[in-house]
Amino acid sequence: MKKFNELDEGFICDNCQKEVKPLGYTSRDHCPYCLFSKHVDINPGDRKNNCKGLLEPTQIEKFKDTFKIIYKCQKCKQEHKNIIARDDDMSKIIAISNINK
Repeated sequence: MKKFNELDEGFICDNCQKEVKPLGYTSRDHCPYCLFSKHVDINPGDRKNNCKGLLEPTQIEKFKDTFKIIYKCQKCKQEHKNIIARDDDMSKIIAISNINK
């Protein structure tokens, strides 16, 4: 059973209100400006989660040759992880990684 539905679409960020363009090489799953995401998926790209809460970036972790953003949903408190994107604001990633030291 396929658990990843590639869905690369643009959106207006619910946190910072900036327009976010499609990523172009994989699914866009968070805002590259503020790094927030939205709790819309059960499995990546399925848009089947009814929560719709804001996913706040809380930590950064090393993953293979890149990093993942760890999120906590402001509504239901579940945690999720997403791989960083090439166009993410690195100063935000560094700031989040320094919070937990």
